Amino acid sequence: MKKSILILIIALTFTSCLKSKEASKIVVADWLLGKWENNLAEGNLSETWTKVSDSIFNGESYFIKGKDTLHFEKMQLKQKGAALFYISTIKGQNNDEPITFSQNDTIEKQLIFENRKNDFPQKISYSKITNDSVVIEISGIQQGKPSSAKYSMKKTK
Repeated sequence: MKKSILILIIALTFTSCLKSKEASKIVVADWLLGKWENNLAEGNLSETWTKVSDSIFNGESYFIKGKDTLHFEKMQLKQKGAALFYISTIKGQNNDEPITFSQNDTIEKQLIFENRKNDFPQKISYSKITNDSVVIEISGIQQGKPSSAKYSMKKTK
């Protein structure tokens, strides 16, 4: 009887630890929450991330020039089990259907997501520089050539 109780306690402890690690996967991205901006000569780029639950963060990105919205994207960081996904829906692209990128690295100050089947970008990364500074990079092959773009963002809220 004592042996079976001990085994049960060990099993519950082990299961609890596994669930805790799964639940905490998205926590590495907490630094992304808030509003980020970059005012460029070409227009204003902004990105806002909010926490929906312990496994979902929602984001929106706008590029506005004057009164025109040139780019609008809805994003989501979503944890499923032990995996973290970046889901992007860009108005006017891919029939307004979401594109999913899988996290390929777990680095405390960097989030890297890839989808080799996407036309462009195939890779999206967020690099935390300081608490109020982040660099977003999109990269991949575009029209048969390597291509990338980097955006430095400052936290406003």
